[in-house]
Amino acid sequence: MTRNWEELLQEIRVTQTGVQILTGFLLTVPFSQRFEQLSGFQRGLYLAVLFGSVVTTGLVVAPVAFHRMLFRRRRRELLVESGNRLAIAGLVMLAVTVSGVVMLVVDIVVGARESFVAGGLALALLAALWAGLPRLADRLDPNPRNAAPEAEDDGDPGP
Repeated sequence: MTRNWEELLQEIRVTQTGVQILTGFLLTVPFSQRFEQLSGFQRGLYLAVLFGSVVTTGLVVAPVAFHRMLFRRRRRELLVESGNRLAIAGLVMLAVTVSGVVMLVVDIVVGARESFVAGGLALALLAALWAGLPRLADRLDPNPRNAAPEAEDDGDPGP
């Protein structure tokens, strides 16, 4: 269980860096000169992706908060299971948010119709890479599964 928790935290670190960069970028957009020229739809889309970025941040940071709140209460299994669910929800929100950003940029550069196509394609690509491809690889790989882990009791009272 300790290894699972450490792997989850490492994955969250990778995701969190991307989310922080995206959120930082989005927070600067209203201060650009062209922001005043955005249409009502574009402003609404901007607010939606900003909100999505904040929700994504909350989801990927939540496992760390769980750890702090449950530290030394011997709840590692709860932390790993909850952290996994929150990380998956964070990835879903990240895919939706990134697709929304693609939509916004394409709408500004090319037009509304193209933005829906680009946003949909971005969402489909991320869903395929992050959900479909791992499942497909698992089905197609003829190698046997790893042995079930033995019970971990490292003497640590747990997080």
